[in-house]
Amino acid sequence: MADFSDLHLDKPYDPPPPGRRFGWRLLLLIPLLAVVGYLVWNLLASRNAPASDVRVQTEQQVAEADKAQPLEPVSGEEIDLPPLGETDPVVRQLVSALSSHPRVAAWLTTDQLIRNFTVVVVNISNGRSPARHLGAVRPTGEFIADEDGEIARIDARSYRRYDEYADAVGALDAEGTARLYATLKPRIQDAYRELGYPDGDFDRAMERALVELLNTPDIDGDVMLTPKSVSWEFAEPKLQSLSGAQRQFLRMGPRNMRIVKGKLREIAPLLGIALPR
Repeated sequence: MADFSDLHLDKPYDPPPPGRRFGWRLLLLIPLLAVVGYLVWNLLASRNAPASDVRVQTEQQVAEADKAQPLEPVSGEEIDLPPLGETDPVVRQLVSALSSHPRVAAWLTTDQLIRNFTVVVVNISNGRSPARHLGAVRPTGEFIADEDGEIARIDARSYRRYDEYADAVGALDAEGTARLYATLKPRIQDAYRELGYPDGDFDRAMERALVELLNTPDIDGDVMLTPKSVSWEFAEPKLQSLSGAQRQFLRMGPRNMRIVKGKLREIAPLLGIALPR
């Protein structure tokens, strides 16, 4: 297995900067499902706190859900792909034809794009944050908490930092995205083997990542916070007990989560992946 040290999944995160805030880590879900990474956020720890007025609607677990009959996966383009380490120019060309969004363009300026995409999906599929691997697409602005004495909640302006990311996802052509994934799948599979899955099928990792995000609760109402050291965590125990990936997805806000979830549901059948209704 290749020694690709900067993509190790168990490497610790950098400590957050001083000041009580979530910081710059975001969840960028640009599901080109072939090459674009998904998001960056702070990883929050568990802590007991007063109850909030959050109302949660949880997706059914995959084992219990009705599953739609998957469509036949979209076929990829028949092109000669170079070896994994030489694929960046091809990826940049193909992704640029699919999306001209500035955030996508920023990601395309980085190196080892397929390896980066692969490790991001694997992190999410395991419920972990991919923050270390998406610094090039960090959002602008600070996280804002609306504090009123002992009470704190996420300010709506914090959600708006992610509007352009969700809009980029919503504008994707579903069939073109699926075709891009299928075209690059052989090299994505190579990158997956490098991470220590010599016999694994990356489609299953992709499916687990999509289900992990779609099973994130939909929030209606204020999201209450409680301080922890120099940052914040969710005050609602049901939210704080979610996986790291799901907690961080919540921080995109209701509007952006709906857009991203809708696009994931649109693209998944074109990859041959059956999702919960």
